[in-house]
Amino acid sequence: MTSINPQQPAPPEVASSDQKLSFGSRFLITLGDPFRRALIHLGNMSGMGWTTLMWAWRSVVLRQVRFGRMAFYAQVVRVGVRSASVVALVSSCVGLILAMQMAPPLADFNQTDKVATIIAIAIVRELGPLISAIVLTGFAGASIAAELGTMVVGEEVEALEAHALNPVRFLVMPRLLATTVSQVVLCIMASVVAIASGLWVGVFILGISYNTYMDNTINALDLADFFTGVFKAGVFGMVIGSIACYNGLNVKGGAEGVGKATTYTVVNSIVTIIFTDLIFTTIFYRLGWT
Repeated sequence: MTSINPQQPAPPEVASSDQKLSFGSRFLITLGDPFRRALIHLGNMSGMGWTTLMWAWRSVVLRQVRFGRMAFYAQVVRVGVRSASVVALVSSCVGLILAMQMAPPLADFNQTDKVATIIAIAIVRELGPLISAIVLTGFAGASIAAELGTMVVGEEVEALEAHALNPVRFLVMPRLLATTVSQVVLCIMASVVAIASGLWVGVFILGISYNTYMDNTINALDLADFFTGVFKAGVFGMVIGSIACYNGLNVKGGAEGVGKATTYTVVNSIVTIIFTDLIFTTIFYRLGWT
């Protein structure tokens, strides 16, 4: 019976097969591991979102458990009211920029008054929800992730579980509902402020009459534009709240993990918001709502 020395190199045929197998394995792992991690991440976050919706249904609609209005109001003030000034500032600048950028090419066709039409459609359908969502991501999403991450590091979440209190109900639900409601309100405010700033440029700089500007704005919009923008804003708010809460509750590694969770929240939220906006815009385009 032939014995094999562990230190003796394998035959050339076996070594070649192992090399091919290891190379293929590494290639598959490199190619598929990001997708696997993304699917796991999406599944876990969807599960947390579904649990949050169930708790919201039981507390708000069925009234089986206490809702916790004070926690909800505190989060609305924290993530919504305090970011309103930043949203107003950014949206007003966007309205001014759009009006001044669109005026020269439209003047070549003697259609300067159509600035109102372009601003109204662009703001209400797309830029209003996007501007408010991006500002809310940087202002509220990062702070929610950092707050929950600090609670995880300080073992406060484990203390809730030790007292038979569900962290999703007491920590996630108020923040998720607050970001959703705040995002809808901020979207409407951003649209109004941007249109008003475009009106100021149109009347006082471009020489468009107030009545003409308002008539073009009203004629360019309908209820479908308003509801699609508000619907997108609500979805964006849910996305921000879900990603922030999930990353915060899954912090590992102490203070460094809190920093990573904050960074991941901002990056993932912005990418997901833009990709979601693309999906909804495609659907609305196919339905003829654009």
